Order: sequence, then structure tokens, then C-alpha cells
Amino acid sequence: MGKTTLARRMPGILPPLSLEEAAEVTSVYSVAGLLMPDVGFVGTRPFRAPHHTVSGAGLVGDGEPVRPGEVSLAHHGVLFLDELLEFRSSVLEPLRQPLDEGRVTLVRGRTYTTFPAQTLVVAAINPCLCGFAGDRVRRCVCSPERLRVYRARLSDPLFDRFDVQVALPPVDIASLQSGSKNEPSCQVQKRVIAARAAQEKRARAGATGRSNAQLSPREFEQIATPDAAGARVLAEATERLSFSAAAYRRVLRVARTIADLDGSDGVRAPHIAEAVHAVLLPPRGTAATPPG
Repeated sequence: MGKTTLARRMPGILPPLSLEEAAEVTSVYSVAGLLMPDVGFVGTRPFRAPHHTVSGAGLVGDGEPVRPGEVSLAHHGVLFLDELLEFRSSVLEPLRQPLDEGRVTLVRGRTYTTFPAQTLVVAAINPCLCGFAGDRVRRCVCSPERLRVYRARLSDPLFDRFDVQVALPPVDIASLQSGSKNEPSCQVQKRVIAARAAQEKRARAGATGRSNAQLSPREFEQIATPDAAGARVLAEATERLSFSAAAYRRVLRVARTIADLDGSDGVRAPHIAEAVHAVLLPPRGTAATPPG
């Protein structure tokens, strides 16, 4: 299955919009002038996939009057950036604020306009310009310098905001012809809904965020502390891979979400191991942020 096909399946595995979330999405689309005359309410999670030629204003918002950009139009939904390294750096870097804060603040003269942007950002990249770096069959023709320049198009501060990286190796012909059935989105969605319910239960118990992505670092210390075996795996990974503080926190956040999907009250060694692999995988295929 291709990267784009996988990305387009994302809204289908997320929980249905709550009434509060639907009202927020509807408000954004109303301000943008995108509500259809015969549809006064947005009831499904948005999926936005702007072309890599989009302007900075188109991505984060601008204009007169100020209108929301794609990152806000994907509020409570999915923003898919295909061929991420083809986007201009000046267009991508303003995404750092909404990824950190869940909102976009635009300043025009003395006027401040804030739009919501609690968005699951999914990006897809090729390993190199020719697309064959690391391929076991086809030979990559990119020189080391060309490969370095290509990957340098994405800054480290922005890449660090993608919590999960997934490598998608080429699909062999035998797999395509086997006729094996993949798990349907509706089955995956059931696990996601159960995981989100567990997160909201913790929120009712005193946490400020409804999902793992919205929790403060202090709250995460309380709910994501691994068991003894998980702590040993995390300590070993931290020592061997020289985790930064940010990478350490990302591993715990992803591990907590994996544990929720597993129906586990605690964070255990297998959850930590899977999170380390997901967080620190070299960029090859798709990336997503935030989990939970």
C-alpha cells in the first residue's frame, strides 16, 4: 500500500468528531467561506492535502481579511504533506508554532488573529531524489553530496516535531499477488476509540489534556513511568543511542499511546521498545505528529 493511500486512511481510523470538535471545525470553515450552502455543519474529520507549491499564506493563513490556512482547515483532522522535501523551507518552518501550541497566531499591523490548529500532520518523503536509496534491488544514482543537500531541505527543529517515523519498503510482487486481506479501518478505529477513551478517563481524573498529545511534561511523568523491565529498556536505549531530552520525552509519549492501544494500564518493556523504533527510525517513508 502506498504512502498516499495510507495517509488518506487516517481520518477513517480516528474517533468520530465530538459535538464540541465539530462546532470548532465548522467555525473555521465558516470563517474561510468554505461551508456549502446546503451543509451548515461539518460532521467528519477534515483531510487536507495541499500541493507542494502552496504558499506560506496558504499553509498557515493570511489575507485581507485574515483567513485560516490549510493547517487550521485540518483542525481535529489530518494535514497530509506529500513529497515533504519539495515544499519550500520558508513555507514549512512556520508550522513549528502550530505543531507546538495547537494554534496559529497571525499578526497584521496591530491586529492579532488566532486560529485553532490541533492537527495530525502526516508527511511523506522519498529516501533520495531518485527514490532508490536503501533499495535492495534497484541502485541509487544519487551522490553523497546530492543526498545530503536533499535531506537538508528539512530542518532538524521541524523534523524533531514529528513524533513517529514509519519506513515503507517497496512492496514485492508476491505480496501483491497473494490476495491477503489487510485489517479493515473499522477494526483499527475500534482500538483507537478505546485508547482515546482511556486518555479521556485520565483527563477526568485530573489531567489537563484530553489526549496524550495535549499533556504537560509533569503529567506525563505521572502516567507514562514504565515498569521495571520497561525502565531498563529505556535506560539502555538512552545510553546506547544518546537520547536528547526531547527524544526521551517523545519515546515516553509514544510508548504511553502504544500501551493505550494495547489496552494496558501500565507502560511495559514491549511498548518502550516499539516506541524507540518508531521515534528514532531514519526518515524514509512517512512521518506523523502528534500521536494520541
